[in-house]
Amino acid sequence: MCNLYSITTNQAAIISLFRVINRYVGTLAPMPGVFPDYPAPVIRNTDTGRELSMMRWGMPPPPRTGGPPVTNIRNTSSPHWRGWLKPENRCLVPVNSFAEYAPEPNPETKKKDVVWFALNDDRPLFAFAGIRTTFNGDRGTKSKPVPGPHQSTAF
Repeated sequence: MCNLYSITTNQAAIISLFRVINRYVGTLAPMPGVFPDYPAPVIRNTDTGRELSMMRWGMPPPPRTGGPPVTNIRNTSSPHWRGWLKPENRCLVPVNSFAEYAPEPNPETKKKDVVWFALNDDRPLFAFAGIRTTFNGDRGTKSKPVPGPHQSTAF
């Protein structure tokens, strides 16, 4: 599953396409590479309408397995994810393209190439359906932890 995506569309286009009313992201620079735990723009519904805000990519992992934040949620029947599948936790993650590793290693480099996917060659704006939560634990690296709370998302 995707662990790298890009959002290079300007803020005005995101606001227009997703009919955002409130925005709390400041100046949104193009992000040609969004990796796990990076902050990135997300659209969420609030009591006052749609809102564009920044959230860290990656939800808290299941407590019994631990590990890094989860960026792709595949087993929505898991008890760990069920509480966040409610409408109040849903969001949209704007994207222009996403990357996956090639299925086989490159014969020259012996490593799997990164292959980018988009709706077409113009890389128009679209969105992944996501879920979001507030995570109160530490994020970042072990040597440089960033204490919570953190607004987190995954798709």
